Amino acid sequence: MQSLLSFNEAEFVAQTESLVALRPAIEALVDRLVDEGYDNVLLVGAGGTYAQMWPYEHLARRSSTLPVRSAIAAELVVSGDARLGERTAAVFTSVSGTTDDSLRAIAYCKERGAHTVGFTGHADSPVAQQVDTALISAPKAWPFDIQLLLFMGRLLARRGEFEGYDRLADEIAGLPRVLVDVARQAEPAAAAFAEAHKDTDYHFLIGGGNLWGFTYLYSMCILEEMQWLRTTRVHSAEFFHGSLELLEEDTSVVVFQGEDETRALTDRAEAFARRVSKDVTVFDTRDYALEGISPEFRGLLAPLVLDTVMDRVSKHLERVRDHSLDLRRYYRVMDY
Repeated sequence: MQSLLSFNEAEFVAQTESLVALRPAIEALVDRLVDEGYDNVLLVGAGGTYAQMWPYEHLARRSSTLPVRSAIAAELVVSGDARLGERTAAVFTSVSGTTDDSLRAIAYCKERGAHTVGFTGHADSPVAQQVDTALISAPKAWPFDIQLLLFMGRLLARRGEFEGYDRLADEIAGLPRVLVDVARQAEPAAAAFAEAHKDTDYHFLIGGGNLWGFTYLYSMCILEEMQWLRTTRVHSAEFFHGSLELLEEDTSVVVFQGEDETRALTDRAEAFARRVSKDVTVFDTRDYALEGISPEFRGLLAPLVLDTVMDRVSKHLERVRDHSLDLRRYYRVMDY
């Protein structure tokens, strides 16, 4: 069987199973929030956890009349939100459960009467202790897409705005093994990309729809924070409004392609990029079988699939560049 670089399959499966296992608790919470009359949702994060909220704001915006918006934790505290109040469900995520900006935002939301929900891997963490409802997975389980999709899917289903939610949730139960298959399939391409780009110090990233959040996350939180590489990130719908002027013949262009209604926008940006650059790489979720997942749900799972694929790329970049993904100069090293 193919060996995967820096991949503990048993741990990965256990962590993902712990996320799937939250389904009953998530559904019970959503049902209570609906029954008690909560009528707007605030998805709050910082950095990568903020970007991970965008696909679910996007889902609600195109499927529902329910007010759902994402917010940067630190900005929320200083700028406020006119809808925030006693009928707001405010959702937070934190791997460590110790993110300072999120903790301040939790306190801010609670002061205004919101019901605060926290997804984290540590029951004794500050985030878990401070929110009204904590939903605990295995430690270090990432990303939060399963929990957020179950939360938003159930919420929209209760409003009659999501058909097939129960079938989707049933199929999500098979994701631990499905994602291992994705990782195995992605390994050769990940290794090849890393080898070809071990000396590349600048990448131009393009994504759209429910993959725009992941595009932002991979650019800022992985390539910049964890590899100290310079990047430009642009939404595929915005590509032709400025950022395309940065393209040159040798620019590394990385395209994240999903399976939702915005696919054509990303195709258009890719086609233009190929006219200029000789170094265009496309990571397309359509290339992965996702056995047991219905065609109509594949697009919703694109952020999770791409996270699995690009984790393989990250581990190979770490290897070829001899630059640990855990190395930091400033983040949680210096006071700020």
